[in-house]
Amino acid sequence: MAKNNRTGSPRKPFRFSEMWIYIIILGVLGGLFLFDMDFGKSKNKSWDEFQRLARSGAFSQIIVDRGEKTAEGILVPQKADSLFGDAPRMLGQSRMQGDRSVVAEIPTVDRFAEFYDQQGITAKVVYKESRSGLVSLLLNFGPLILIILFWGFILRRSAGGAGGMGGGIFNVGKSKAQLYEKDATSVTFKDVAGLHEAKVEIQEIVHFLKDPAKYTHLGGKIPKGALLVGPPGTGKTLLAKAVAGEAHVPFFSLSGSDFVEMFVGVGASRVRDLFQTAKQKAPCIIFIDEIDAVGRARGKNNSLGGGNDERESTLNQLLTEMDGFGTNSGIIVLAATNRAEILDPALLRAGRFDRQIYVDLPDVHDRKEIFLVHLRPLRIDDTVDVDLLSRRTPGFSGADIANICNEAALIAARAEKEFISREDFMNAIDRVVGGLEKKNKITTEEERYSIALHEAGHATVSWFLKYANPLIKVTIVARGRALGAAWYLPEERQITTTQALRDQMCATLAGRAAEDVFLGRISTGAANDLEHTTKTAYAMVAYYGMSDKLPHVNYYDMQGDGYGLTKPYSDRTAELIDEEARAIVLQEYERAKELLREHEAGLRELTQLLLDREVIYTEDVERIFGKRPWESRTDELMRLNSQAQSSETPASPSADDAPVETVS
Repeated sequence: MAKNNRTGSPRKPFRFSEMWIYIIILGVLGGLFLFDMDFGKSKNKSWDEFQRLARSGAFSQIIVDRGEKTAEGILVPQKADSLFGDAPRMLGQSRMQGDRSVVAEIPTVDRFAEFYDQQGITAKVVYKESRSGLVSLLLNFGPLILIILFWGFILRRSAGGAGGMGGGIFNVGKSKAQLYEKDATSVTFKDVAGLHEAKVEIQEIVHFLKDPAKYTHLGGKIPKGALLVGPPGTGKTLLAKAVAGEAHVPFFSLSGSDFVEMFVGVGASRVRDLFQTAKQKAPCIIFIDEIDAVGRARGKNNSLGGGNDERESTLNQLLTEMDGFGTNSGIIVLAATNRAEILDPALLRAGRFDRQIYVDLPDVHDRKEIFLVHLRPLRIDDTVDVDLLSRRTPGFSGADIANICNEAALIAARAEKEFISREDFMNAIDRVVGGLEKKNKITTEEERYSIALHEAGHATVSWFLKYANPLIKVTIVARGRALGAAWYLPEERQITTTQALRDQMCATLAGRAAEDVFLGRISTGAANDLEHTTKTAYAMVAYYGMSDKLPHVNYYDMQGDGYGLTKPYSDRTAELIDEEARAIVLQEYERAKELLREHEAGLRELTQLLLDREVIYTEDVERIFGKRPWESRTDELMRLNSQAQSSETPASPSADDAPVETVS
């Protein structure tokens, strides 16, 4: 190792940085600027030599500076050639040779004027007042100063970046994760409504971070990661924030797309920088939202087009950092996605993401808690029924419920109401589900009758089928892209039987069947119904094994492997699938026509009621056909929950125990 002769200390090796690039560029620009300004343009002469040149007619113009007491004579081309010679032009010199000059100091301005008058000089004389030194300096060096300021601005932007960590053109390999220090996030588990099972699982991670010795002294290892999986808007991101707020540890938050860049190797570099920074802050949490942007299974969709392996390099680096030879003690990786099926198997194995926590859509009880949260800041009246709202919104996520509450408030405000009523919430649900109501849409009487008959057919058949969804509301007012609509209350079942699927198909085809039976013609209004029915029929045959000719066989979707070149069945089997699906649809269509003929009187009464009122509800259908003999699944769940609550000893809930949020 080389050592300094004086001190004996190791000599530091020279490290080239990008700052040297800026210094060289500025030096070259400054040199060119100065060279172009002054070098080779003028010569300084004595006053006597200046007088001699003036007498000989060497000047075409003389500029006299009163303040500086100088005279600058602009040479004619012939004299310029003799004085300056034919020296080669220098880089950056852009002036013509005729504007070269001779500068001399004059005794006084009056002496120059006396000389000019006595000698009869023919050159034009221009007098000027000299600028101050500062102004002259700014004018001469202004362009160079602007260049320096511009490059300084670029340097500051390059060194900064998002969140103080990365960004900029020369820090492109730095991580873009935003760091939230301890106590920076105020979200806790009390701020999460519903999601009881998910909260129980993820709370264990908080216990690991707070008291790791409780688990490690028994020989156990702290989980390295947890993957939050679920539909959009169910609260995955909020759960991750709650973990950070409860654990009181540094929290790195970024999206999977933050690793993606146009430069090769940037993604892997950002992963390394992220984990290197996290090791310095351990124990901490790294949260990667939408991890499917970089975690997609390797080797898929690249076999035909070649593709770019930059994303795979990023994923490989992430796999290495999460469970490689290096140790990342105290670092827990949380990730969220709604497309877990496309993630790489190596990413999902134990040792990387030890746990997969499914964040499902809220059920009827969770939706009630979520509604109570979002209704808290609203001014509502006594007509608002939270139980009804929770029942009317099956399949809605926490984000959807928040949107409904906000939409109801906007509807009430447009009507200049003081309080939000039940009708406002119903209109908000209808608007979110079906779109804006179009009362001014022009339809003929024949079209109105056809639409009313179509919707009445749906309502009639669904009323007499056990597993069909209970009717809520029917309207013939155009809403969104639909000319009419019927709202049903989907049953909250965990499994669906063959009869349930057939009943739903029969109710869906009832609109087309009513047109066929009572009008003798069909229309294009059932296109959406046919699409839904066809998909259900093919699913029953190909995936659920619910057909007679192809029982107990699941022809899984092989296109999910990323290639999609072959089908998992022969051409003959494909024909059988088509035949079976067509037979199922036709059977349910005929069943719908039989039910409509059986209840023709009630159907016509319901159709006329729709034409008169344009909107009917469950009570109207119950008055015509009588009460349904079956209890809906939702009613059953609500009844069982009420019985369970009444049997338990009620405890006085505190304000801190109330749920507060559920939207990610």
